[in-house]
Amino acid sequence: MAALIVIALAVSGTVWYLARNDRIAGAADGERGDGRADRDDRPVAHCAGAPLSAPHELRGMWLTTVRNTDWPSRPGLDPETLKAEFRSWLDLAQRLNHNAIFVQIRPSGDAFWPSLDAPWSDWLTGRRDGSGPGWDPLEFMIEETHARNLEFHAWFNPYKASQIADPNLLQPDNPIRTHPDWSVTFPATGPDSRIYFNPGVPAARAFVEDAILDAVRRYDLDGVHFDDFFYPYPVKGQDFPDDAAFAQYGKGFTDKGEWRRDNVNHLVHEMDLRIKQIKPWVKFGISPFGIWRNDTTDPKGSPTRGLQSYDEIYADTRRWVREGWLDYIAPQLYWNIGFAVADYSKLLAWWSSVVKGTGVQLYVGQADYRVGQPGAWSDPAELTRQLRLNAKYEVSGSIHFTASNLRDDKLGAVKQYRDALNAGPALVPTMRGLPRHTPPTPTSVTVKGHTVSWRGAGATSFAVYKVEGDKASLVATTRRTTWTDPGSKGTYCVSALDRSWNESQPSIQGMN
Repeated sequence: MAALIVIALAVSGTVWYLARNDRIAGAADGERGDGRADRDDRPVAHCAGAPLSAPHELRGMWLTTVRNTDWPSRPGLDPETLKAEFRSWLDLAQRLNHNAIFVQIRPSGDAFWPSLDAPWSDWLTGRRDGSGPGWDPLEFMIEETHARNLEFHAWFNPYKASQIADPNLLQPDNPIRTHPDWSVTFPATGPDSRIYFNPGVPAARAFVEDAILDAVRRYDLDGVHFDDFFYPYPVKGQDFPDDAAFAQYGKGFTDKGEWRRDNVNHLVHEMDLRIKQIKPWVKFGISPFGIWRNDTTDPKGSPTRGLQSYDEIYADTRRWVREGWLDYIAPQLYWNIGFAVADYSKLLAWWSSVVKGTGVQLYVGQADYRVGQPGAWSDPAELTRQLRLNAKYEVSGSIHFTASNLRDDKLGAVKQYRDALNAGPALVPTMRGLPRHTPPTPTSVTVKGHTVSWRGAGATSFAVYKVEGDKASLVATTRRTTWTDPGSKGTYCVSALDRSWNESQPSIQGMN
């Protein structure tokens, strides 16, 4: 995640694809384009005569592993310490009423699972000799996350190959050393020099895809998530060194920029197709830099004056949405409302118009890390205002950067928006194009003391509603068939959810 570089950069200045008709087709007349129309079109369900009331929005955080930013707290920790630290992040997610977590499991050509294609991450092991930790962290993380009924989204940096610029410091069987023609170093020198897989080399792209899809095949992921790193951000006076690849693979292109965009488009579209071929229920989404193009460059662009991802990092984010190559897009809108270069409110409106009618959901990458900075971010209410604005534009959810900033809660900003807007749980919105297997309605709902019990079959999880005044509010989601109310006793109904959050009709009420 280019959290720090994004702000600095913001003030600087071959049609072969197969159509996926179920996701490229626009929404029907009168249907909302945010993926939630199937829920909204159903008759309102009731519990003891009170209508069900539940927010439908994704709420998540990015858990960053590179440089041990969030987790692990340092390299080489023993398994029990690592597990305890991860559980503490899930505890935080639950306190904030989140329903998803985005964990960086491939920060730089490495892996937080026993991959056949990538070395173990030294951010985990503390070693660069290829030896593993002796257990499977990814399997553990998924099991623990699902036990809390949170979605687990695996976050990958596709083309980052190594944080070290000297390949000789890597182990001999590292793909960078066994296939030196796949990689380039950029910038050429300096503390920010890194090794990247070259997006213009088809074999390198295939390897990157295969390495990611290994995790899709072997683990119970809910989503595959990319952030904003494709071609690296520009460095003054230097160009990404891909002349040789352009000469060899750029046939049909006279403009290198167009070729680079085509390379990234291939990756995005191929990943979409291949993920769905393996597991149709796994979501695919990208969190790009917040500006596609400025309207001074392109009339289809946003009313901004910042770095243009289309031109500078060759990410045609608007096209990915309009072609339906994603399930969701989560632009990093890391600026305040009213910022002259990139006004949050104007960008939000622009992105809302981009997703309209596509079936691709819009999430927003929220800049919790900026709270406490001078200016607008010295006001703890800035994020609350942004989240309220999201609701106005029917945004389907938010992802917060980064987990440590949520935990630290500078100025009390997190508590403020949590109490004001996220005081209770929420259901993840359903997505058009994902499999739908709505489970049967739960039966035999009983209440003894503060504990609600029920019977349910064929469900991934359950939603518990409690009658409160003139409505039945969502009070919990769980993968169990019991739930204990920490508050007062009441009247309850339970619905069943499949793994895509399609919901059954509610049960007959249970009450004390």
